[in-house]
Amino acid sequence: MKTRKLGALAVSEMGFGCMSISANYGPAADKTQGINVIRAAHEKGVTFFDTAEVYGPYVNEELVGEALAPIRNHVKIASKFGFAIDGTIGLDSRPVRIKRVVEESLKRLRTDHIDLYYQHRVDPAVPIEDVAGAVKELIQAGKVKHFGLSEASARTIRRAHAVQPVAAVQTEYSFMQRDPEHNGVLQTCEELGIGFVPWGPVGQGFLTAKIDRNATFDPNADMRSAFPRFTAEAITANQPVIDLLKKLAEKKGATPAQIALAWVMAQKPWIVPIPGTRSLDHLSENVGAVNVALTSDDLRDIGAALTAITVKGGRMNKEQMQQVDQS
Repeated sequence: MKTRKLGALAVSEMGFGCMSISANYGPAADKTQGINVIRAAHEKGVTFFDTAEVYGPYVNEELVGEALAPIRNHVKIASKFGFAIDGTIGLDSRPVRIKRVVEESLKRLRTDHIDLYYQHRVDPAVPIEDVAGAVKELIQAGKVKHFGLSEASARTIRRAHAVQPVAAVQTEYSFMQRDPEHNGVLQTCEELGIGFVPWGPVGQGFLTAKIDRNATFDPNADMRSAFPRFTAEAITANQPVIDLLKKLAEKKGATPAQIALAWVMAQKPWIVPIPGTRSLDHLSENVGAVNVALTSDDLRDIGAALTAITVKGGRMNKEQMQQVDQS
């Protein structure tokens, strides 16, 4: 496992997304299982762990805090603020709230600082300059080390960066979800020296090639149940993406998930994907992607093949997409 830089923050070239252990992709895993998989990730070289106050809510930060407490000085923890957590999916990034919830997150995480603190979603009611200013004060106080933005537009990134340098931008990005290539986000990150952290780098599970049109998603526990891309029709329509991954996997002696992760990592040296799992077997598979080498010829051929495929179905539901900053 090599290291990469998110701005000035050095982390393992692949991180670990902790959300799915506690929420959003089915019922929460057993706590012991969650702790074991997080610690196993570190044993395999992962030093970058991603959580948020809204995951659970709160319980994922508690889990991460307990799991990483014995090795806190050897890892980097990213967390996020910005959801109101009031029974709705409303947003609240008022500086007074940021300064309150960081204290709560620090307690749950059993630490005196958060290495990377993201605004989880851009709050249209609060100027981004005010948000960046609040995080700047937390950095000056030593409670936060680096500032991040999640699902922010290129324009918002620039405005925030002018107040407090942004270390990383997190957005969904994968073999089949390539908006950041076209909306200026990746270009802006490269220009400003900002790292990029793709969530959903295995297509929220679709790119494992283990989901077919007969898959079911619990509407009470699995957010994919409401996502257009996970209808039976969309799963069938997007089979050409899986066919391409399988072909590449056979050629490289890898799995489709490993090809998907290797492809993301090969796009730029400052991209650090954060696949998540509660399974030790899937963890080993994901980490194995760092050993999959895609040549420039491979990447060119993949690019041409992807251009010929039209992905069907939106990546999130309408309500959640309204919170994606596209200004």
